[in-house]
Amino acid sequence: MAIDEVREYLRRFNRDRDIIELAASTATVAEAAAAMGVRPARIAKSLSLSAGSGALIVVTAGDMKLDNRKYKDYFGLKAKMLSSDEALNFTGHPVGGVCPFALPPGVAVYLDVSLKRFDTVFPACGSAHSAIELTPAELEALTPNSSWADLCRPLET
Repeated sequence: MAIDEVREYLRRFNRDRDIIELAASTATVAEAAAAMGVRPARIAKSLSLSAGSGALIVVTAGDMKLDNRKYKDYFGLKAKMLSSDEALNFTGHPVGGVCPFALPPGVAVYLDVSLKRFDTVFPACGSAHSAIELTPAELEALTPNSSWADLCRPLET
């Protein structure tokens, strides 16, 4: 299971015991926010996208969405979300549990600057029933092949 791989990965940083496992689903931003008892914006959602013959992950605040213009300007290509099967194949995590931890080599992670406005955020940990509370700096430190980027914009209300 992907959560076991994430747990093993986070064990290297002595953070495996910080994984929060819940009976309630955390697969969507709304579900995760309700389960964690926080505002949806503090959920760090991981978007899995095509990167030519591979994949990349964009982690953004729960109240944001990918801005296609910013994405195209940054990467030089149109954003294309991966299907559920592709996400599992390229990231090793099922949709609803995709996270920036324990990824296969070569999967780059871009942390959207929208996360920096919070003291802590809650990314998934490889399953649709898990999360971990991290500061943005901890998220960056625990995420290999990551960099900060401005790739998203607020959801329309």
